[in-house]
Amino acid sequence: MSKIVAAFLLLAGSQMLAQDAGMNPEILANIPVRMKEFVEKRVVAGAVTLVARDGKIEEFDAEGMADIEAGRPMKKDTIFQIMSMTKNFTGAGIMMLAEEGKLTLRDPVERFLPEFHDQRVATTTGPDSSRNAAPIRPVTIADLMTHTSGMFDSAPNEINGYSQKMNIPLADLVKVFARQPLLFQPGTKWSYSSPGIDVLGRVIEVLSGMKYEDFIEQRILKPIEMKDSFFFPKAGKMERIAMVYENHGGKLTPSPGSILGGDPAAHRQGAVFPAPSWGLYSTAEDLLHFYEMMRNGGVYKGRRYLSPYSVRLMTEVHTVGIHPAGWLGGGAYGLTFEIVDEAYGELAGHPKGTYGHGGAFGTQGWIDPANRLVRILLIQRSNGGTDSLRDTFQTMAEAAVR
Repeated sequence: MSKIVAAFLLLAGSQMLAQDAGMNPEILANIPVRMKEFVEKRVVAGAVTLVARDGKIEEFDAEGMADIEAGRPMKKDTIFQIMSMTKNFTGAGIMMLAEEGKLTLRDPVERFLPEFHDQRVATTTGPDSSRNAAPIRPVTIADLMTHTSGMFDSAPNEINGYSQKMNIPLADLVKVFARQPLLFQPGTKWSYSSPGIDVLGRVIEVLSGMKYEDFIEQRILKPIEMKDSFFFPKAGKMERIAMVYENHGGKLTPSPGSILGGDPAAHRQGAVFPAPSWGLYSTAEDLLHFYEMMRNGGVYKGRRYLSPYSVRLMTEVHTVGIHPAGWLGGGAYGLTFEIVDEAYGELAGHPKGTYGHGGAFGTQGWIDPANRLVRILLIQRSNGGTDSLRDTFQTMAEAAVR
C-alpha cells in the first residue's frame, strides 16, 4: 500500500470516528490550524489542545514551541503549570473528607484551624470606619470554596514574595493569613482569593494527618493515573516542562522570576509551599482523566472517587444573588468551579451549565455535561492577552458537536 493511500485511509477513518461520535471532523481539523496562526502571530509560543466526547479523544494536537530558546517543540505530553486549575483538585480533596464525615461544608474554618477564631472585618463607612468590625458569622468551608469569605488575594507585606520563593510552609502561611482582616462580611460578596483555597489545603492536612501534596497525590493523582502531575518537579520530568513567556510589542520573552512560582526555568527547586490554589503541574491527557471522573459523576474506569452528590454540589451555583461572580463574565461559582449560567458566558463558547476553571498562564479546562464534552487548552503566557485564543478554541470545540 502506498504512503498516499495509507494517509488517505487514516484521514478518512478519523473522520468516520468523529462522525460516529456526533462530531464535525472539519471543524475539529481546523482547531490546530487556528492555534498555529496564534503561534505565528506570537500570541503564545505553543499550545496543546484536546477535545473529548463521551471519554473518547476527538481532537488532540500540539503546535509551536515548548521552549523557544532551547529549540524544544511543543508535544502532546508537554507538562504545564496549570496554576488556578489546581483549585478544583483541592476542592475534590475537601469533598472526600466531607464524605468521610470529617467536616461539613457549613463548618466554621476556626473549628479546624483555631487561628481563625475572632477574625475581624475591615470597614470604611459608618461608626466602625476607624476600626475593624466583628463578622456577622465565622467564615465557613463553603465560603472559602465559593470565594465569598472576604479573604484577601494579594500577599500581606510581612510575607511578600512567598508566591515566588515558595519558601514558607503552608501551616506557617495560614497563620499569617488568619490575622488579616476580611474585606467584607462573609457570604455577602464575591472576591477571588487564592489564599482562601490555600487555607482549604491546610484543612486537608489537619484532618487527614498528611501533607497536602501527599494527600492529593495518593487520593487523586495516582489512582486516576495522572502520571505526569505533581507539585514539585523531579529529575526526568523537568525537560518536558513548557517555558512561560510574556509578549511585549509582538515579541515573546521568557517570563521573569516575579511571576507566580518564581523563575519558570528554575522549576521551584527547594520550594516547600505546595500552593493548593495554584501549584499543580500537569498534562492534557492527565487532566482529561480528572475531568472525566467529574463528568461521570465521580467515577473513573469503574472506580468511584466522589459521590454523585458531591459532584452535583461542586458544579451547581452557590452564588445566587451575588454579582459579579467569576472571571469569565456570564458565570457564577460552585464549590471551586466556575459555572456558566448566563447568555453572556455562552459568547465565550460555553453552553449554560458548563463548568471548569482557568489558570494564570492561560490554561483552561471545561466540562460541558449536556454535550458530554471535555475541552482542555494548555498554553504558558503570564501577561494576559490570550482571551481571543481561548474563546476561539472553546467555540470551535462546541461548534463541532453535531
